[in-house]
Amino acid sequence: MTVPERLEALRKRMEEKKIDVYVVPTADFHQSEYVGEHFKARKFITGFSGSAGTAVITKTEARLWTDGRYFIQAAKQLEESTVELMKMGEPGVPEMNDYIEKVLQAGETLGFDGRVVSVGEGQGYADIAAKKDAHVNYQEDLIDEIWSDRPAMSEEPAFDLDVKYAGETVADKLARIRKEMKDAGANTHVMTTLDDICWMLNIRGNDIDFFPMVLSYAIVTIDGVELYIDERKLDDALKAKLAADGVKLYPYNDIYEDVKKFTEDTVVMVDPGKLNYAIFNNIPENVKTIEQRNPAILMKAMKNPVEIKNIRKAQIKDSVAHVRFMKWLKENVGKMKITEMSASDKLDEFRAEMGNFIRPSFEPISSFGEHGAIVHYTSSPETDVELKEGQLFLTDTGAGFYEGSTDVTRTYALGEVPQIMKDHFTLVAISNLQLGNAKFLEGSTGMVLDILARKPFWDRDLNFNHGTGHGVGYLLNIHEGPTGFRWKYRPGETEPLAEGMIITDEPGIYIEGSHGIRLENELLTKKGTLNEYGQFMYFEAITLIPMDLDAINPDIMTAEDKKLLNDYHARVYEVISPYLNDEEKAWLEKYTRAI
Repeated sequence: MTVPERLEALRKRMEEKKIDVYVVPTADFHQSEYVGEHFKARKFITGFSGSAGTAVITKTEARLWTDGRYFIQAAKQLEESTVELMKMGEPGVPEMNDYIEKVLQAGETLGFDGRVVSVGEGQGYADIAAKKDAHVNYQEDLIDEIWSDRPAMSEEPAFDLDVKYAGETVADKLARIRKEMKDAGANTHVMTTLDDICWMLNIRGNDIDFFPMVLSYAIVTIDGVELYIDERKLDDALKAKLAADGVKLYPYNDIYEDVKKFTEDTVVMVDPGKLNYAIFNNIPENVKTIEQRNPAILMKAMKNPVEIKNIRKAQIKDSVAHVRFMKWLKENVGKMKITEMSASDKLDEFRAEMGNFIRPSFEPISSFGEHGAIVHYTSSPETDVELKEGQLFLTDTGAGFYEGSTDVTRTYALGEVPQIMKDHFTLVAISNLQLGNAKFLEGSTGMVLDILARKPFWDRDLNFNHGTGHGVGYLLNIHEGPTGFRWKYRPGETEPLAEGMIITDEPGIYIEGSHGIRLENELLTKKGTLNEYGQFMYFEAITLIPMDLDAINPDIMTAEDKKLLNDYHARVYEVISPYLNDEEKAWLEKYTRAI
């Protein structure tokens, strides 16, 4: 079926169920940012394949809200769909909830699948319905009724993440979470977010492409854990390990009925931004709930010493792989056929040679020329183009090693490129280095520091339409809260930067129809000087890959800018060169030379 045909079929179902407005988000039952094939309902109904967006379908209209990363991609993918693109945050574009409130009429019904909507979102929809004297139906998965060849849920096996990688036992993690529960006055904690559950139980899996998660729910009590999971994912050794930590296993979907059995003496801690609306509504009304952020969110963001030691190893592996890739790319472009997809594959070959490589840590962004202006472009056999000299090539990829996950972006000049591209590249490098070398007082958030990355752009009346950086999980989500660099407020990214947090630094510039440039390092947050003014903090760049000097214009750099770049490159050579052969060392010395 085409998208218009799917929309027609959906509207027939809406009419049968007496639903007038239907919301289709990008989510699974666990509020995951990226989802498995079974859960890509929004992609199915709109044709838009980006990782973020929500569709709203009425009897006569279909609209899709997405953010600045996807404006170009969404516009192209929605061309023949009859779905109208709503560019979030742009002038004249209504907020999605404002639109729903406008189109929903008295006596009508607003529908959505409550399993793929958070408590906070669901309550927002319920408030709109109440205001309009309308109704809510959160029990209908209408997409499932028209998606005849919907992929099945993943049945991939889970695996244990040994404490030599995790750095902390399950027992210790549970003790910390239970302390937070007691401090909040709760004796039960319902968890649905996969990264929190996997972190807590030191398990990983393969249920979402690129993200080593296991589809599961958990109920933590003061003396046990109830894990809702397809037992076929667990081998006998992993079952025994979980049992030793007081974990009992239950069928995956049983949680929806089991929460109905909570008694009056149960006090449940829930995170309204993470728990799904259907589970929350199944908790009896006489059971007290305490709304509080999942304790695991902050715990897993502040990496422990073992994790940091391992992550450094992963970053060195990935940096060595990138140096070899950069050398190979520059020496072979124009001499052999290299495409976006084959280049991405070649980079992963270099990564695999480093050992303990599991899989890419997210869907690779491998974009040549004008494709680079599409912030989250994904190359496909239909769009895969050959790399040629005279243009830029952007690669935003990551590696999942047992020692940790990486997220790295580099943009390379292929041969001689136009001066405007060099100027733009240099601007991005200045921005990256200014933020990466920040010194700040403890208690600062990413919003405080984002101006360091934006100022070089704003001084020139330029900007980039995405956040400047995000936290990175340890073999979990590549985008991890609760902090981030951005100039606009965003819920879930307001936590002050703390020692042990790892966050990306990735400014960029995107010229539609021409080129895109992004440079991304991962930064480790560390404590610096403690004096009468407070605790000073700073970042250490743990990504150690040259910024392509073939694309640098030193004439637009200040003396400070040049020193920051030269100091960074000196460190790249110092740390990475011991892992290279003589030919590779000589090449790296050229590309880390002082300017």
